[in-house]
Order: sequence, then C-alpha cells, then structure tokens
Amino acid sequence: MTIPAGATSGPALVLQAAIITPDRVLDRGWLLIDGPCISAVGSGPPPAGARVLDLGRRMVAPGYLDLHVHGGAGVQVNGTSVAEVADSVTAMARFHATHGTTALVATTVSDARDTLLTTVRGISRAMTKADHHAATVLGAHLEGPWLAPSRAGAQNPQHLREPSISELHDLLDAAMGALLLITIAPERPAALAVIRAATAAGVVMSVGHTEADFDTTRAAFDAGARHATHLFNAMPDLLHRRPGPVAAALADPRVTVELIADGIHVHPAVLALAVTAAPGRAVAVTDAISATGLGDGLYRLGELEVKLVGRRVALAAAAGTLAGSVLTMDVAVATLAAAGVPLSVAVRAATATPASVIGATTKGRLVPGADADMVILEPDLSVAATIIGGQVVHDPHRLLRPTALIETAGRP
Repeated sequence: MTIPAGATSGPALVLQAAIITPDRVLDRGWLLIDGPCISAVGSGPPPAGARVLDLGRRMVAPGYLDLHVHGGAGVQVNGTSVAEVADSVTAMARFHATHGTTALVATTVSDARDTLLTTVRGISRAMTKADHHAATVLGAHLEGPWLAPSRAGAQNPQHLREPSISELHDLLDAAMGALLLITIAPERPAALAVIRAATAAGVVMSVGHTEADFDTTRAAFDAGARHATHLFNAMPDLLHRRPGPVAAALADPRVTVELIADGIHVHPAVLALAVTAAPGRAVAVTDAISATGLGDGLYRLGELEVKLVGRRVALAAAAGTLAGSVLTMDVAVATLAAAGVPLSVAVRAATATPASVIGATTKGRLVPGADADMVILEPDLSVAATIIGGQVVHDPHRLLRPTALIETAGRP
C-alpha cells in the first residue's frame, strides 16, 4: 500500500528497507525523499521512475529526538557568553547527530540567574545557526533552578532557589520563544503558581528533583504539569504505602515520563516495566554531559567536577551520586530493546513521543509530509547513517553518498 503526498519527480530517492512507521514495521517497505520532506511511504514495489537504494537488512527509523541533553564531545550547554553557548550547543548537536539524534532540546543545569539568562539567549542563537552537520536545536530545557535541595543530585545546591514568576518572565523574555521545557519540584513555595503561569505561556512543565508525595505531584499535574524528568532518579522511591511521584506520573494518562535508558540509572527490568505501565508515554532521554564520546577522566557539569569511569559518571566529591550520563540515543534505543521492549515501541519512545511532548508535529514519524529526518540502522541497531531535512549529515561508510542523495538547496 502506498500513501502519496507531493511530487515524486526531480531528485527524489527511494530508500528500500524495513521501515519503522508509527503503527508498525514494514518488513520490506520503502520511503521516498523529495527535498526536505518525506513524500511517500509504502510497501511492495517502489514508485516507478524513482532512484531506488536497496538497504538490504538495514532499517529506517525516524530520527531520534532528545529532550534532555546537557552536552557531549567536551562541551556543555551552560556558559557565560551568548557566543560561547551558541557554539557549544552547535558542537554538541553535531556530535549527537552521529548517533542518530536529528533534533534535541538543549538542557541547562541550575546556575546563577544572570548565567541562566545568558544561556537561554545562547540556545536561542544556536537555533538560528546554519550547520548542516548538526541535529536541529529545537529550544531549551531548564533543569532547575527551582528544585528540592535534598534531591539536588548533580545540581549545584548553591544555585537552587524558590520558584519565581518574576524570574520566569525574565527567562521567557531572554529565550525569545526558545523555552520549551522546565523541570520543577512542585512542593516548593509558589511552585504551583509558576506551573500555571509557565503553562499559560506555552512551556511544558515537568516534575523532577523533588521530595513531593503522591498528592502533591498529582496537584502539579492538575495545575498543568505534563511531564516527569528522569523518572525514578532524584525523587522518592516507589513504595507500596508511599507511592510518591513515580506512581503519580505512571498512573496519569496526561503525563509523559522520561527514562534515562542506559541500564545504570534504571535497571533494564524496571525500564521495561515503566514502558509497559505507561504505554505511549515513555520518553527515552540521554541526560548526556560533556564527557559523552570521550574517555575516562574529570569533566564539569555546570560548575561541579564530575568523574567518568567506564560508562558511569558521578560527582567527583561524592562518588555515589550519579552526574548525568555518557549515553547516546542509539544506545538508549538498543538498551530498551535488549530489556524486552518491542523495537517499534523503543523507537517510538525516542521519536514520536518526545516530539509530541513539545508539539514538534513534523518530527518523529516516517509519514508523508513529515520532515525527512531519519536514521538508518544496522541490524544490531547501531547507526549506519543520519539524514536531517533530507540531507546526509553522517555516513561514515558512504552508504548513501554514491546516490547523490540530496541535490536540492538543503535545509533552511
């Protein structure tokens, strides 16, 4: 069956492989790229007259969308000048594109008020930078500063403060439309008022780094919060007599839940259990920091020193406190699949579901009219190539280059 949308003439190219659509996997499907958008998706014989690239046993999935990423390849989001932040975010986005991420939300850690204002301005500038080898920067996620000191985790406790509508307005003004997501501890004074105000301004509010009990968390959701930041981490454990924020988030069909799917922050069995408990609402995130892609050693997360040993990052001054991760989205999907999550469900958690959280309606799905953002996967789920807006941005084995995949003006 073919689902047409738009012309198939000009530089159109058909990719023939297993196609992971929102509803199912087309074992022997095809996808037609015509410029920056997907023109058609189907199964059976590909359209006549198009250039066909048979990818064999590989799969084509929507490009991954990361809602929670602090850095990578030696750079981090927080910075002290607009230019520094813009350059760092672009470099981070370039690195993560090599791991199948085609769009991301640059994530801050708690910081001084002026530094946060500068950082969101820098993220806004990064959104306008033309870099055809980088994942699209969709906006900013503020993880703090309105968090519970007792659940600071790897956030600098010196920069945690009370929720403030005044500071919210300053951040909104500085971001110039870039502020998409804010993590808040709903038990803090004025938190519910800030949730209502931010929601009215179009910001998605997320519960996280919190001591909130079940009822307080549910009150936050009733006030407009619709997301939970790295479920299970930096919040009370799920107990049968004190269910807390984990149960409140899993039980509420309005709420999407982040999972750091590295097998370290959350045991694989619990990852699979959470995905089952919140069907269609699980969001795979990396929580990646500057050390991602690099070797063991000392790095920084905001102003704090952290230490990477193997795949585990912890505060240098408190080795028992995890400090983000060195996860990439391709590994997150593979971790979910290895935990027993069906592949199409694991991919949805990294694509369509996070896109729905922030209203990115043209992202995260392989359907006609959507952006031609996709990742070509080997059978072991490693990344063979990344395509963003119809352009090849990562193709280490020149799988796509011989086809002159895109001969148009390229991404805007």
